[in-house]
Amino acid sequence: MQAIPVIALTGHLGAGKTTLLNHVLRSPGARIGVVINDFGELNVDAALVTGQVDEPASIAGGCICCLPDEGGLDVALERLADPKLRLDAIIVEASGLADPVAISRIIRFSGVDRIRPGGVVDVLDAARHFETVDRDEAPPARYRAASLVVVNKLDQVPEAERPEVLGRVEDRIRPSNPHARVIGAVGGRIDPALLYDVSGGDEIGQLTIRELLYEAEASEDHSHHTHAESVTVVTDGCADPDAVLDVLEEPPVGVYRMKGTIAVRYRTATRRYVVNVVGPSVHVAPASGAAVAGSSLVAIGVGLDVDAVRSRLRDALAVTTDPASATGIRRIQRYRRLSI
Repeated sequence: MQAIPVIALTGHLGAGKTTLLNHVLRSPGARIGVVINDFGELNVDAALVTGQVDEPASIAGGCICCLPDEGGLDVALERLADPKLRLDAIIVEASGLADPVAISRIIRFSGVDRIRPGGVVDVLDAARHFETVDRDEAPPARYRAASLVVVNKLDQVPEAERPEVLGRVEDRIRPSNPHARVIGAVGGRIDPALLYDVSGGDEIGQLTIRELLYEAEASEDHSHHTHAESVTVVTDGCADPDAVLDVLEEPPVGVYRMKGTIAVRYRTATRRYVVNVVGPSVHVAPASGAAVAGSSLVAIGVGLDVDAVRSRLRDALAVTTDPASATGIRRIQRYRRLSI
């Protein structure tokens, strides 16, 4: 079983986190677990989640980044990582007062098996962000943690000013976080493919309802529905791990996620690895199941130069009959250790 991505969903109060969560939960073909962080005894936020949640887990009583080491988030993640649930992803919706940097660190260093960091999605209010969050001369520390920044509520900004707002956000983020991707949205409507795999699964009963909800929401304002693009390259031989890791560490422009299976030739054997990239995070694990010859990479993002992305992937996966270099093997081993 592949590790389940755990996606932190953060944002200041009122930015639209729950709206975005509702939207992505409606996407057909995916099984999503949700951890909702609440203040107080009443699970108000959970009541607002209208999507189909396989196994919701609620954390009450405080900010997620202040949870005690002996419980809290790890307990919820352990429940949701149960292979019986067959989840495609877990989304942690944090309180509006939570620190994205701390949340990212908690997920990255969680002791739970069968999970991996899936990125930090930070939701901003396009109309009020520079009045409520980014008000000082120095950019806020939260920018360092985000892998995907969703500038939400663009419909509340005059159309002619929207590119300027997006550019201003990018300019503030880039110095401390050059890998973050910034996209605009209305009503939290982003393509779930940016967050997790949508495979057109086999759910019974729920699926039709989710499809109808998702399609109705997408058609409500198609011009503001952010769509992801993907590029796939498949080869029939082994790849140079140095070349593969180079493109995983520095993805093509516009690429937010990458995934694939890589065959690497050692001295006397061929080994296969599953790779996943979200923003700056590279995850490498041994591939399980029946061996399939060759390697493959899929790049997912927004506004891609498809030909340029395909060219980069082909170069990275160029078939070689030479054994992997000592440097390439060490790089793979390093990422494997970090991915445990």
